[in-house]
Amino acid sequence: TSLLLMAGIMVTVGLCRRLTRRRLRSHQRLCTFLLEMFSTFQICACTNELCLLGDVEPKPHTALTLTYCFTVLHGLTLTGSTCNPCGTLQPMWGGGVSVRMGGLKIGAQFVAAVLARAFMHFIWSLEMAEPHFGALSQRCSNPVQTTEMQAFCIELLFSVVFQLTILRVESVNPKYKVHLIALLITMLVYAGGNLTGAIFNPALAFSLHASCFYDRFWSYSLVYWIAPSLGKFFILHVF
Repeated sequence: TSLLLMAGIMVTVGLCRRLTRRRLRSHQRLCTFLLEMFSTFQICACTNELCLLGDVEPKPHTALTLTYCFTVLHGLTLTGSTCNPCGTLQPMWGGGVSVRMGGLKIGAQFVAAVLARAFMHFIWSLEMAEPHFGALSQRCSNPVQTTEMQAFCIELLFSVVFQLTILRVESVNPKYKVHLIALLITMLVYAGGNLTGAIFNPALAFSLHASCFYDRFWSYSLVYWIAPSLGKFFILHVF
């Protein structure tokens, strides 16, 4: 049921993106906002559901396999979208995208994060699958299983590794690049998923752990917003 749900989300988002391109091509800002919002919604909604499947046996093989497969599918179906505020900072810093357009994309990403969280809460309330039972009763599941400083360093390091890899594989054939990126993300999740969740995406982090931000805003902002952003600025300055 969970796999069918995620597949349905991806098909629906694909149809919405295609309709947006056809009908709103002449309205550049609105088209850009909606495309980024739909794409980020897909990633956030699917990842929310994947987190519920983390305890499916055999652990962690099932979760890692699903992470790899859906990362490949996201890469193949969401071409042209960033879906990560940190990734949007690079063209803004380099002058390829105006500050207004970059801010529009980041705004779309966080709007999508909130909508995805609300949508998944509604789906979980229907209790269509066993993993959905009791999902709404969990407030902050506390993804940080280490000290705040270590969590900050982990997310910073993972952001640097991820963003550097993105830069290095730009010239690789797209059909191979998507698998390389998916493999990297899966390895990072395996290495640090039990400590911080290995998210390195501020919008996705907010969608996954919104209640944690409400309870401990500054701590989670430091780990999941500031650390990935600093990692991106480090890459921009050094490379």
